[in-house]
Amino acid sequence: MTIFNSGSSLSFGRSGTGLNGESAILCFSHLRWDFVFQRPQQLMTRLAQERPVVFWEEPEFVPALEESRLNVRPCRRSAVVVATPQLPSGLAPQQVDAASRALLDQFVLRLKARRRVLWYYTPMMLPISRHLPADCVVYDCMDELANFKGAPPELLGLERELLERADLVFTGGYSLHEAKRGRHPDVYAFPSSVDRRHFERARSDPSAPRDQRDLPSPRLGFYGVIDERIDLELLAKTADSRPDWAIVMIGPVVKISEAELPRRANIHCLGGKTYDELPDYLSGWDVALMPFAINEATRFISPTKTPEYLAGGRPVVSTPITDVIRQYGDLEGVKIGEGAQGFVAACEQALALPREGAWLTEADELLAQSGWDQTVERMWALVEARLRHGNKVQPIVPSGNGHAPQPTHYDVMVIGAGFAGSVMAERLASSGKRVLVVDRRPHVAGNAYDCLDEAGLLIHQYGPHIFHTNSAEIFDYLSRFTEWRPYEHRVLAKVDGLLVPIPINRTTINKLYSLNLRTDAEAEAFLASRAEPVPVIESSEDVVVSAVGRELYEKFFRGYTRKQWGLDPSELDKAVTSRVPTRTNTDDRYFSDKFQAMPADGYTRMFERMLDHPNIELLLGVDYQEARGAHEHDHLVFTGPIDEYFGYRFGMLPYRSLRFEHETLQQEWLQTVAVVNYPDEAVPYTRITEYKHLTGQNSRQTSITREYPAAVGDPYYPIPRSENQQLFKAYEALARDEPDVTFVGRLATYRYYNMDQIVGQALATFRRVFQGAPSLDVEVPFKKSPAAEPNAWRSQSRSAQRHC
Repeated sequence: MTIFNSGSSLSFGRSGTGLNGESAILCFSHLRWDFVFQRPQQLMTRLAQERPVVFWEEPEFVPALEESRLNVRPCRRSAVVVATPQLPSGLAPQQVDAASRALLDQFVLRLKARRRVLWYYTPMMLPISRHLPADCVVYDCMDELANFKGAPPELLGLERELLERADLVFTGGYSLHEAKRGRHPDVYAFPSSVDRRHFERARSDPSAPRDQRDLPSPRLGFYGVIDERIDLELLAKTADSRPDWAIVMIGPVVKISEAELPRRANIHCLGGKTYDELPDYLSGWDVALMPFAINEATRFISPTKTPEYLAGGRPVVSTPITDVIRQYGDLEGVKIGEGAQGFVAACEQALALPREGAWLTEADELLAQSGWDQTVERMWALVEARLRHGNKVQPIVPSGNGHAPQPTHYDVMVIGAGFAGSVMAERLASSGKRVLVVDRRPHVAGNAYDCLDEAGLLIHQYGPHIFHTNSAEIFDYLSRFTEWRPYEHRVLAKVDGLLVPIPINRTTINKLYSLNLRTDAEAEAFLASRAEPVPVIESSEDVVVSAVGRELYEKFFRGYTRKQWGLDPSELDKAVTSRVPTRTNTDDRYFSDKFQAMPADGYTRMFERMLDHPNIELLLGVDYQEARGAHEHDHLVFTGPIDEYFGYRFGMLPYRSLRFEHETLQQEWLQTVAVVNYPDEAVPYTRITEYKHLTGQNSRQTSITREYPAAVGDPYYPIPRSENQQLFKAYEALARDEPDVTFVGRLATYRYYNMDQIVGQALATFRRVFQGAPSLDVEVPFKKSPAAEPNAWRSQSRSAQRHC
């Protein structure tokens, strides 16, 4: 078994680093590199500029070959290295896999990169590669391959396995994204991009190819694979109805017989062409065609041809493909035709367009928003987020392959990589302790995790987190790990069809009641006139009604609280609203803290820097009970639910949960502030967050999150009722007697804390437990702020980095 090179000597990337590098990509594809002129070639060519990229092809079968061998050769037009197994003919499927796997193993020994990315375009390569360790696994799903003619029966099972193993799933369009997003937590739509410079050559009228030069006009053309996705009957009927049109078909005929192609005098099948030749042919067309059949094979396609045709300056006519309509259907230069009659009519409309004009300007503006360079940048940002600090689900048992945490004995195991756990880990590591941080989620930052969504916008995966504090010590501590973007949070509430400031202030009152109160005294008198005396204040309802009256209570508080807590305010402890935040001035800031800012690079990056310490190792995507038994440690810091730690001995502590609905809108802005609350019970969500207000990003799109409170799901908010506190006290008593375990954080102490409060509690706990120092003034409880409880007045700082 041999590996041989053909062509020139191998080099990778701009610096010719050979098979070495910080990270290397091993790309598995069912397509041949030399025949791929779409997504894989575009992406890998660009990725190879900075790192080694190996494109592993399906095997070739060579007659009379006695020994399997690997043809390794550099791509002539990029830094990609192409590897093709060459096998003897006549091997059984199991023998093919075994020979290919052996060649792969031999080749991988030459890859000396510190981190390895496995990038799949087909699940069919899993049988030869599933054993390879990887720091990140990407499934770049271009099509629903199982719907294609002749798809192997094992494909669906292999795809299920790949989806389970993948860290990231990319899809070639929005329809495919919708089909896959329920099967993996990290699915991102990356619709077809375009190499504008390459296809804009078609606008300059380059020399006409010889086999197209003498064809009559008008010419309507298609390039791409000609297979079961092409509506051959539609082609025939179009040619028959317009015999004066020359219909040009370019591309290999695959999975169908050439005898099935319609034979007409005005249909010209010119065979396959190279990627470099395509603009020359496109230049000679008047209209570019996408005559796709509407069937299972085309149900999820997002043709790369659409932006390529437009970049070449040609109007496009397509059958009603969902993603074409969704992305390009509003353009004047893209016509949709259903059925033969409709398709011909759409072609006639396209032929009537001028070569240049408003339609082309409109298309160029849309194309300027997307390109392969931008797509690669966004994709690699997602991959880097998984590579950074080994944020890959790691094996529990050390395997000796360099991918399991080492060593196996730690001074402290910290359960949870959110604020409490990360602060404790950093302080312990800085004091010389060897620390293992374990989190059942596949990322750090806990609920503060933020990431880039499909539009490249930074969103908070678990709802908005707004940092604010009055503690200089806490702010200075976090400033070691992040720069800050100054930000003062403002919230509006949708009440009586109006958007008014919350907390209630003088502006709120004036808008709601059409008043013109000018002074604090006037506003104070108004609120006093509305307040209703309550003899004994026992519930949250009593607190609010006694402060601002029943009408404002019902407008702002009752509906929101019922949604948020699943309880009427009369059933909630008075502590929830012990200080109703109302103002008599016009200050519309949500918080009044001395320090108000957002981490400049996001929360996730701040956590990554906090945990970037030689004494800290991460074990992510793993339940703590598995990790606790697999890795020896002297002390445990537990930041998870205290009732779960004790096996729910006295029953489960009640929590409210949240469900998040993330959406990217094709408009620049949705609302004038970051958060709008919806107190009306008829609206199922409690608030909408628009993230560009928080991050300061610029984009023609905007990303939002709607929050839906839920009774089940991840625990977010301890429900403040006296019986729940009594249940917690029972668990707290058990915790005091637990040897070598420290409980810290919101879930472990069954209290809702702001972010700065959790940091303060963690710092104080470290000093008390590990340094023997008394608790300092940073330890909770802090004074309450408007965000201390989740109700109509108090917007939460619940959240989510890098690419989601």
